[in-house]
Parts: sequence; C-alpha cells; structure tokens
Amino acid sequence: MIDLCRDKAQLAQIDAAVSAVVRSGQYILGPEVERLEAELSAYLGCKHTLTMSSGTDALLAPLMALGIGHGDEVLLPTYSFFATAGVVSRTGAKPVFLDVEDEFLCLDPQKLEDALKRSKNVKAVMAVHLFGAPFDVDAITSICRKAGVPLIEDAAQAIGTKYKGRMCGNDGLCAGWSTFPTKNLGGIGDGGFLTTNDTAFYDRCKLLRNHGQAELYKHTTVGGNFRMDAIQATALRVRLRDIEKITEARRENAERYRRLFAEAKLTDWLRLPTEVSDRHAYHQFVMRIDKQQRDPLLQHLRAQGIGSAVYYPIPFHLQPCFANLGGKAGDFPVAENAAATSLALPIFQGLTEAEQIDVVGAIAQFAHRR
Repeated sequence: MIDLCRDKAQLAQIDAAVSAVVRSGQYILGPEVERLEAELSAYLGCKHTLTMSSGTDALLAPLMALGIGHGDEVLLPTYSFFATAGVVSRTGAKPVFLDVEDEFLCLDPQKLEDALKRSKNVKAVMAVHLFGAPFDVDAITSICRKAGVPLIEDAAQAIGTKYKGRMCGNDGLCAGWSTFPTKNLGGIGDGGFLTTNDTAFYDRCKLLRNHGQAELYKHTTVGGNFRMDAIQATALRVRLRDIEKITEARRENAERYRRLFAEAKLTDWLRLPTEVSDRHAYHQFVMRIDKQQRDPLLQHLRAQGIGSAVYYPIPFHLQPCFANLGGKAGDFPVAENAAATSLALPIFQGLTEAEQIDVVGAIAQFAHRR
C-alpha cells in the first residue's frame, strides 16, 4: 500500500538531521520542536501549533482542555479511524455516533443538526476530514456556531487539503493532526500536533501536554505526557519542506487512476472517489464496489502482490467495545454501506505509472471474469 523508503535523497537528509539531534543531547521538546511548530503554523496559516506525541493525543488534549467528562456527550461520525471515538470514551464522556454523507463519507450536516436539537448534554462536535477530503466546513461550522458547541476538527488525514482557498484546520476551535509514518506528512514514529487560533485554549493544551506543570514540579492541573521527541520533529521538518510536492504527486496519481480506469472501461463497474472543488490531498484513494465483489477483489489483488486495504470495515456503533451504547446493524446505513464497499488502492508519492497500470490491469482482469 505504501513504500516509505523510495525517496533516498530525502532519507539521507533525515538521517543527517537525526544524527545532529543525537549529538545535541536535546531529545524531548526543545529547539527542533519549536522550529517545527513555527513552520507548521506558517504552512497552515494558523496562530498556534502544539506538537504532540500522537494524533490520538492531539484529539484527547482538546477534550481534556474543555473539561469534558462523565455525563457529557460528543457528537462524531460513526465512520472514521478508531481514535476519533476512542478519545471521547477515555474522558468518560459518551460518544454519540452519527451517519455520514455518501459522497465524501464525512459527517452529514443534516444528521448533526438533528442530533443537536435532540440532546442537551452535547459539549463538543468532532468532525473528520476523511481520506484527504474536507467535510462540509461551512455547513458544519454554521451548525456548531448556532448551537454554541465547540468544533474539534479531526484533521489527521488532511495535511495539504484546501477548502475554498484556505488550508483545512482553521475553522473550528482547534484541529488535531497525525504524523504517523503513513500520513502524507509522516514521521519516523508516532507523532501529531494540534493547531488553534485561540491563544487561551492553546495555553491550556500546552499545560496539559506536560503533566499540567505551570513550572517545574508545580502542577496546576492533571495533564498527560503528550510531548514530541526532537528526533520526530527534525524528521518532520525535512518532510515538511516537500509537502507541496507530495500533495501534487498524490493528486497526479489520482488523476492517472481516473484516466486508466476510464480507458479500461471500468467506471461503470466501480465508483471512484469524487474530486473536491478546491484541493483533495488524497491521503487515501478509496473506491467503492459492490459489497459482494469487494473482498474477493481484495484477495485477488493481494494474490497479485498488489497492496490494497479496507478503511474502515467496522463502523464505531458496531464495535464490540461500544456494545453498551446499544448500536445495531441498520442504524447508520450510509456508513455501513461504506464499510462494506470501500477499497483503498496505493496512492503514495513515488508510485510509478507502470505500477498503476498493473493495479488497474489486475482489477480489469478480475472484473472481466465476473
């Protein structure tokens, strides 16, 4: 699905940068982390960036900063990576699952508006920019603003994504991002960051990042260990220099897939991801096919040595750990259909045209047998 070692020149730069950090003796937070935070703020056009130990912690810290806990509810889509729901449960709050819209598989604004009218205990909304496409920012922010509920953007997959000419992640109270190695901006281990334009909120999250220490050994609140290692920061600084090239390479790969699938006359047999009006960053290239064909095709591709994956096979409301919330099959039909019909293909920068031809050829071989 992804080869992290193709760009030898970039790997050499990372190797040199990491060696310099090793020799510096400054391994956690420090100057490299601060430089990365400044560079991310400049790239994303936000006031504050706070590096974190993971994308998960970049979503957990804002919930903690808002004081969300037992008896509270957080609204979120039932279709996403598990961290979106998991962080809500970790605070003791109740995750309230909502269905997604069918085009980009992001939170359905109408479902959100209806849910906010029903509940009096909602303390936050968490909306996800999924697979590199933005959710309906104008609609979601308007609904949250009208209800007086803070919006946390799960932007783990949205680095480089644009909505109406601006980078995603600047419309809610804050956004949580991941730098897991397979992300478009990926490190060499776990990492993430939080962005916000609210200085007071930034200060609260920064306090939480380091065990709630206002000064050495004086803890004004209970936080966590959400600090980023300097080695991760220095690797990410190298990668960040190429982020626009990475985004464009993925977009070119997506456009090439569209051409190859059209030439193979497969566009009626499968459904390709919809391009957005501004900029899709293509963290994943997720196509949709008939649920009866999806798993056999997955096995066929793997037998051919072609990477493919299902994101995500089980919506949150059907996860065993959330059985106590009473979710059942049929509750959220759009998300359940997406879970049964989605299949992701390789889209990473460095993917060659010949490899994409092989991917489409293998799919055509499978389709023509049916």
